[in-house]
Amino acid sequence: MEVRDNRILDTDSYKPSHAWQFPDGLEDIMSYLSSRGGLFGKSMSLGYQYQALRYLTDPVTMDDVDEASEILALHGVPFDRESWTKVVEKGGHLPIRIRVVPEGTMVPTGNVLMKVECLDPDFAKISGCLETSLVRLWYPQTVATLSHYIKRDILTALITSANDPMGEVEFKLHDFGSRGVSSKESAGIGGMAHLVNFKGSDTIEGIRYAKTFYGEPMAGFSIPASEHSTITSWGKEGELAAYRNMVKQFLKPGKIVACVSDSYDIYNAVQNLWGEELREEVKNSGGTLVIRPDSGTPVEVVLKCLRILEDKVGMTKNLKGFKQLPSYFRLIQGDGVNRDSIREILEEMLRLNYSASNITFGMGGGLLQQINRDTQKYAYKCCQVTVKGENRKVFKDPITDPGKKSLSGDLDLIVENGQFKTVEGRRFNSSLVTVYENGKLLNHTSFSDVRKRANADLL
Repeated sequence: MEVRDNRILDTDSYKPSHAWQFPDGLEDIMSYLSSRGGLFGKSMSLGYQYQALRYLTDPVTMDDVDEASEILALHGVPFDRESWTKVVEKGGHLPIRIRVVPEGTMVPTGNVLMKVECLDPDFAKISGCLETSLVRLWYPQTVATLSHYIKRDILTALITSANDPMGEVEFKLHDFGSRGVSSKESAGIGGMAHLVNFKGSDTIEGIRYAKTFYGEPMAGFSIPASEHSTITSWGKEGELAAYRNMVKQFLKPGKIVACVSDSYDIYNAVQNLWGEELREEVKNSGGTLVIRPDSGTPVEVVLKCLRILEDKVGMTKNLKGFKQLPSYFRLIQGDGVNRDSIREILEEMLRLNYSASNITFGMGGGLLQQINRDTQKYAYKCCQVTVKGENRKVFKDPITDPGKKSLSGDLDLIVENGQFKTVEGRRFNSSLVTVYENGKLLNHTSFSDVRKRANADLL
């Protein structure tokens, strides 16, 4: 059984009571979304098209009004049934305009990312109900931002140590996060956000979201790979046979297969099974075998595996003078992976003259789950109201936390001297575009365009 979407109830419990809290004569209310700071100096604009298509284009119905009236009465919260009935009578959409920074753009924190305004005075007092769902945009934007900064780290290591940095980087961080998130929808949103920066993913929902909401036929790719059950089902004495089966079934010319190899002893598997017993079979297959450690201290395990492989299958120096495995062997580290461990592994690899080409990373909970709204300090605040024809700049400025001071006035975002700048008053050279108005999606963007904007900041 599925809970039916109800635009009116997709809000916080205190929101319906706000209709009686604004000043008499309220005609307009302007609000904005911003990343006030946090772990990274910039945040990526993302998710508005998904949000509009998924939640804002279907009209509110009288069934929604009736359900809201019943639930909120039992819940102990007042409900402005009259105003919502008028919404239904006028077509079912709140008269809202949403202007945003084009998706994929990296914007320094502290700036406006989205601006929301009500276009009909009759509905200004209930328009704030949108805040709850719009603030959830923190999630795709924070995932995309984290993924983007990791891409910077990996690309830096590749530029130093690899022959073809740009040709490799898009497949250097693989999304393993689907099973570790809170819901199927989180997998779709977060998985799609990661795919703005990389093209490797095991989160199929993310691929579906990129296709459904941004028209991308195939945003991400994967390969056959083993899990512990497919190896251990052969028994400990059958470990070699399990690996040989992987080679036989999947390793063909030009193909890649990943095999988890720590079910018993990762170092024995690398040295004796892959490095000796199966070495020639892997080499002669014409494909690439990616060995996956899945336990232990990441940097220690990766470096020891590299040393063993260097001894057993050899390495050559690439054009940058760094040691590189033959094309038929690689490593993927997918356990204990976060931005810090990735940087630590890459730094140690480069220190020991190993090319970053030798390794790929898989990231699960650290990518899609170990973040929250405060990672980039997202906030949605009212900045101006119009009461009986008078425009009032409004803001909060708590004495106990200056960092929570909000912006005020009719805000806009421009580029000045090559830098984003939030200003007061609408400008002809605004960086904000209208993405949604009165129930309709405007300025449709493609996933490839989102990726181009993200890469523009990277380069």
